[in-house]
Amino acid sequence: MKILYGIQGTGHGHISRAREILPKLSISAEIEVLISGYNCNMTLEDRPVIQKRGLSLAYDSRGGVSYLQTALNLKPVTFLRDIRSVDTSHYDLVISDYEPVTAWASQNKSVPSVALSHQAAFLSGLSPRPKKKSLFAEQILKNFAPCRHAIGFHFQRYDSFIYPPIIRSEVLGLDVKNENHVTVYLPAFHHDVLKKIFVQIPSVEWHIFSPACKQSFSVENVHISPIGNQPFLKSMKSGLGVITSGGFETCAETMYLGKKLMVIPIKNQYEQLCNAAALKKMGVKVVKKINTKFVQHIEEWLESKDITTIREVTNIDELVNRLYTLADSKPFKSAILSERKPVVTNV
Repeated sequence: MKILYGIQGTGHGHISRAREILPKLSISAEIEVLISGYNCNMTLEDRPVIQKRGLSLAYDSRGGVSYLQTALNLKPVTFLRDIRSVDTSHYDLVISDYEPVTAWASQNKSVPSVALSHQAAFLSGLSPRPKKKSLFAEQILKNFAPCRHAIGFHFQRYDSFIYPPIIRSEVLGLDVKNENHVTVYLPAFHHDVLKKIFVQIPSVEWHIFSPACKQSFSVENVHISPIGNQPFLKSMKSGLGVITSGGFETCAETMYLGKKLMVIPIKNQYEQLCNAAALKKMGVKVVKKINTKFVQHIEEWLESKDITTIREVTNIDELVNRLYTLADSKPFKSAILSERKPVVTNV
């Protein structure tokens, strides 16, 4: 069995998920990995990969999606060349974790293809949405990396093809404690802005992780550090809770660890607005923006005894067996996406 596994290189969640799936998927299959994205800043250290430029969403200084910059960064001729360079006919299965080159290369071919991502969960109308839906953003979610079948990941099983979150092995093994600090990861806000807010709440210690911070320092009860996986996990596992934006993986891991969660979704980041809508329905504290009432929101959140947890996570062995089943299903048609006839020029 031969599988082509495409991974979106922008961000951390896609590659982190692949690191959990690939070792078990490789037991009974030969895997070739393709990573694309010109914002890619992560790799699979122990595995050779095919690199393509692909497509990436561009973000503005506040962390929201910049559709103008995304359009300006497009190189359609290069993208078409990338697609044509990938011959999917000799694979038994093409997997795309929101990776467009492998997804589009598998179109109109007999090989089964599956979208395996958090974004795939939004192919279902049952996945929560914000009150104000963005038709443009919805089209991007549906057509950025289209496949014939979908396995989505979300906080709950909103539809038959949606699985619960995949939790990283290093998180599953954490020794959880409750000390008097809160972990803060709000990358859309500079740490100088956050410092002035959290210093007003001296009842707990604040651990702020900032992409703009180069060296750790402290101001009274506020401790600011560069982003680092191990320091962040150490803080998260031993703290009272986490205040973060609406990223899927961090929110899922926080709830899995049984920590209190507050979410401030990044403005114009539609996926995060959808996540926030789901979290709010689950009972998580969601704040739309940082304003004069923000300190009051934090104090109320600290005093609250309510903690939302995730009761179920994806069993990787069961997921891999499902993928093997799809690989054995040639010729393949999906009841979910069988009528999709994508046109590359519409991406």
